[in-house]
Amino acid sequence: MFRRVAIIGGGASAVALLSELVDRASGPLHLDWYTGGATHPGRGIAYGTTSPRHLLNVRAATMGMFSRRPRGFLDFAQRLDPQVAGTDFLPRRLYGDYLEDEVAHVLAQSRSRGVDVRVVPFAADALVPEIDGVTVIQGERASRADAAVLAIGALPVRPLEGVDAALLAQGRYVIDPWALLAQAGPDPAPREVALVGLGLTAVDVLLELADRWPHAHFTAISRHGRLPAAHLPVSTVPDDDGGALLDAMHEVPEVRRWLRLLREAIAASDDWRVVIDGLRPSTPGLWDALPLPERARFLRHARWAWERARHRMPPQVERQVLALEREGRLQRVSGRVTGARPSQGCVELQAWHAGARTPVRADIAIQTVGLDTDLRNTVHPLMRQLVTNGHVTPDPLGLGCQATPDGRLCHEGTPWPRLFGIGSLLRSARWESIAMPEIRLQARMLASQMLEPDAAAARRRLASQAG
Repeated sequence: MFRRVAIIGGGASAVALLSELVDRASGPLHLDWYTGGATHPGRGIAYGTTSPRHLLNVRAATMGMFSRRPRGFLDFAQRLDPQVAGTDFLPRRLYGDYLEDEVAHVLAQSRSRGVDVRVVPFAADALVPEIDGVTVIQGERASRADAAVLAIGALPVRPLEGVDAALLAQGRYVIDPWALLAQAGPDPAPREVALVGLGLTAVDVLLELADRWPHAHFTAISRHGRLPAAHLPVSTVPDDDGGALLDAMHEVPEVRRWLRLLREAIAASDDWRVVIDGLRPSTPGLWDALPLPERARFLRHARWAWERARHRMPPQVERQVLALEREGRLQRVSGRVTGARPSQGCVELQAWHAGARTPVRADIAIQTVGLDTDLRNTVHPLMRQLVTNGHVTPDPLGLGCQATPDGRLCHEGTPWPRLFGIGSLLRSARWESIAMPEIRLQARMLASQMLEPDAAAARRRLASQAG
């Protein structure tokens, strides 16, 4: 049982863990929360947007932050507007408001429960994990904790290979779309805009800039030129026959066989979404069963299709994107971007598809490839320190840290007993590890094993439940 825990990170996963620890505390507990200088702790990048066009990509009823209050977000939204339904796709800024409200609630609850929460409005500069605890270094101060949890969220964005440095210096190739949206004003604006990537991040950027820059034309480039799939207007229920599919997938953990089984299950179903959604609770166990070469095969050949089907657009967002296509303001191009260089005052992107090269010219290019989880060359100061000093081992496929399914981070194949991760750092161990339902489960698991007297038994029990 740990009595002092350091939580590193100022986003939603940190808030989820903070709340679970405060809620479950049964004795003296000290929590040091390093928020990284966030102006509004809890919102992070994902929920820091102020745009009404940026919607949650799951329905309100499933976005509760905490395991004991699964309707928390819906209740919050309905207090503000009783007309809100659980099937609605609500603005992400509203979810950010909910997170801030929960932070205030947790801090007030901590005082009544005798939990000492110290909010440190800075980032941790370094960590030194040991067998019996972790030392957290911030500035000239070193603090000792029984355990530390890295809840850092997304790593700093890096440009794709082949991007000319001059374009970055001139601001013609933008690697952080959220920083651009925070400062981009109305016209005058670039007439030709290229989006590198076509996932949910690209959709958010497209809709926002299309409104601010009504005279701009957008070219979106991705490997297959496909938009994210969309939710149905009505909610669907996961397939009841998922057990048979799971058994067949576990029998032979090979990506080619899994794709064939999925195609067969989808062909026998009224809607493919129920098949994909039925796999969600079992994804960590399936991922754990895949050998490393099969994981690499999945990332090369099937990741794009899984991400497209798994992380879907709200139906109203799909209608807006398709309207831009019909109006001629959006063009989609299939291809892998291999470079970007200046050309006659413009940006020229090289996109390769089926052995042919397609040059795309634009006034500005915006990188919208989504979340970066590759620690091998990260510029994140704390994670770089941990990797350089050998305290954590990057996943060889670029999926965060090597870790155990219960969240303990590893060094040279050995898990630390008191250094944990939550969220995107655990993609190597769990694959699905960035959405709120998964983060909610991870927070519950971590709080249980940290606060239960028999932590080893708690780890075994919760790992079996999660897998």
